[in-house]
Amino acid sequence: MTKRSLSILSAMQLDSKKNNFLYSDEQLMSLFQSGDENAYIELVNRYKNKLINFIFNYLGDIESSEDVVQETMIKLYQKKHYYKEIAKFSTWLYTISKNLANTELRKRKQRKTTFLSQFSKDDKFYELPSKDPEVGQEIQTEIVNKIIRAAVNKLSEKFKIVIVLRDIQGLSYEDISEIINVPIGTVKSRINRARLNLQVELKNLKK
Repeated sequence: MTKRSLSILSAMQLDSKKNNFLYSDEQLMSLFQSGDENAYIELVNRYKNKLINFIFNYLGDIESSEDVVQETMIKLYQKKHYYKEIAKFSTWLYTISKNLANTELRKRKQRKTTFLSQFSKDDKFYELPSKDPEVGQEIQTEIVNKIIRAAVNKLSEKFKIVIVLRDIQGLSYEDISEIINVPIGTVKSRINRARLNLQVELKNLKK
């Protein structure tokens, strides 16, 4: 795995939790629609890491995730006037990203590949154990994260996307319902089913 990819993976764990922005997403989008390029840059900065996190957990491939997010931001720029403030900006953007991810999945199926096959044998998610306890803990954490990602990748697509949006991205049931275009009750049902499947798959981690 490249240093660039590793830095992105680290960045995904450091997404900003601050919500006290001067402008809301919707206000920035309005400014961008009026010709303010700086508003576009701010929106990209707010969402690029979140979207990479989302797409990576959905596709399981950092390189493809980068490409999908880049294409998402291009769509945001090109389709800015399609956005109407009756919808949350984040929901609108996640929907674009999800649709592009689905396109990538269809391409993979046509090439008869799977999520897990996207991890190259040369990709190193960890090195040999270190004598340093702190480094050793970091390695152990990364190994656990790899196991969890593999378990998520084994879920069917309809379960995978809801568990990523809810448990990893922290989106509301309402937002997820709008993004994947199914009723809230179905969203909750799929999340519960996905969590049960993951509990079974990951039961050995608790030992």
